[in-house]
Amino acid sequence: MGEQAPEKPDQTDEQIGPDSPHLDEQQQEQAASRATIGPLVIHEVVRAQGVEELERSTRGLVWSGLAAGLSIGFSFLADATIMAALPDRPWRPLISSFGYSIGFLIVVLGQQQLFTETTLTALIPALTENTLASYRRAARVWGLVLCANILPTLLWGWVAARSELFPHATIMAMRELSDASMAHGFWQTMGLAALAGWLIGLMVWILPASGSAKPFMVILLTYLVAMFGFPHIIAGSAEAFFGVMMGNATIGDFLGRFFIPTLIGNMVGGTVLAAMFNHAQIKDELKESTPDKFRR
Repeated sequence: MGEQAPEKPDQTDEQIGPDSPHLDEQQQEQAASRATIGPLVIHEVVRAQGVEELERSTRGLVWSGLAAGLSIGFSFLADATIMAALPDRPWRPLISSFGYSIGFLIVVLGQQQLFTETTLTALIPALTENTLASYRRAARVWGLVLCANILPTLLWGWVAARSELFPHATIMAMRELSDASMAHGFWQTMGLAALAGWLIGLMVWILPASGSAKPFMVILLTYLVAMFGFPHIIAGSAEAFFGVMMGNATIGDFLGRFFIPTLIGNMVGGTVLAAMFNHAQIKDELKESTPDKFRR
């Protein structure tokens, strides 16, 4: 009888990836740096950001929120400026929507507090702890940031409508954007706003794994919000209030056709669709790796 071939070692227990024995130390470091970040790691990065927000002082949240509200006004201005420079053709929004990303880039890269981002990051720690006190802390952050964001956007709308800072063509483009922000009924606006909240929530979830591509991801996802015409409670407030200041809409139109349905929709999209779904996918892993006090 011939000799039996030696059994092959069981490959299932062999270390792979950055811990592979086939790699030297330098190669292991290279493999680790290129490894994909898992959902649990992303969850913990977002949760850490949320904990920082929950622990910030009222003054810190308000000042950061005011800065974000001022910054997001550049989305309105840049979008209108590009629109004014383009011919009135069906493809114009495909280009002008890139201007909408400017304010979001400033906010995200400047680490400023924006309401639709905060709805996700502040909620993740609350979902993890799942206590009434944690939800109260999240609601406190939401309320402070929302109020702080809204005030500067109303100022943007007032200045754009009542001053002569911007060219006539830009003002006409601003009027188009303003009309579009209140063009739908309550329920349609709320549904579109939910999609906007979902996209912005996904942006927050994607950024920890984006690395040097972070600016590109911000531009891409906020560009989609603008191109699809999804209403955003902060950026859109400058547009809608501009219409009120120009006499094209009433306060009732601002509240009933834009502000209230957009606020509800953004919160539904950012919390239910983005935060809760992304939290649910790693809930079992959290039960295995977190202290007993977080196991609810």
